Amino acid sequence: MALNERITDWRGRRVWLVGASTGIGAALARALSARGARLALSARSREKLEALAVSCPGSMLLPLDVTVAGSLDQAHDALMAEWGGIDLVVLNAGTYRPLHVEELSPTAARETIELNLLGVMDGVSVVAPTLLEQGAGGVAIVGSVAGYAGLPKALVYGASKAALINFAESLYFDLAPRGVSVYLVSPGFVATPLTEQNDFHMPALMQPEQAADAIVAGLAQGRFEIHFPRRFTLWLKLLRLLPYRWFFPLVQRATGGGR
Repeated sequence: MALNERITDWRGRRVWLVGASTGIGAALARALSARGARLALSARSREKLEALAVSCPGSMLLPLDVTVAGSLDQAHDALMAEWGGIDLVVLNAGTYRPLHVEELSPTAARETIELNLLGVMDGVSVVAPTLLEQGAGGVAIVGSVAGYAGLPKALVYGASKAALINFAESLYFDLAPRGVSVYLVSPGFVATPLTEQNDFHMPALMQPEQAADAIVAGLAQGRFEIHFPRRFTLWLKLLRLLPYRWFFPLVQRATGGGR
């Protein structure tokens, strides 16, 4: 049984994509535009949004920085004035910085947490009243399989994504009984400007277009968690179930400890 609304027809569906300028967000924007969705595109760079809009004709551009107080509210007000409602909000804005403990600092931690976690929470706080008033629509939160378990070089990034998993699960209890869907998107390795920082082999690496197709397929099935590629994510889910005396050596062997 589907846990959320099955989205199979995108024609005229009003979708606000936050974090749309590159990578998964840009690929998803193009995929939904091709299927007839009405798009509002948000990211920090207006220039990148304008470039993306060439392949997403008719899109509404709402540049913003989720870490700046009030920016999400202003964009939401502009969107509501134009559309009068929202069918799906995709919260995809995020950052990634590989960190070992020697590089950990309050500044590095706060930059990642503010964007990856607090930016998503702020986004939900802005759109939830609208969705609840409608009694319909949905929120898609883009996390990462790095949130499944502690991994080398992911001191802050992994923690922020683990928090998003918990947040999405808790949010489902609040919104789903009131007609609002909650989708958790958990990608594996996807070739984006952020993953270009990695200096190690990334198993089952996907292109952004493949990730976008996987998200569209998961939404069509009404899944709560849309994780991909499954040959990689299912292995990680199994690994997380192992006792720590097995978990740590296996991850160490597979990654070299990230050094």
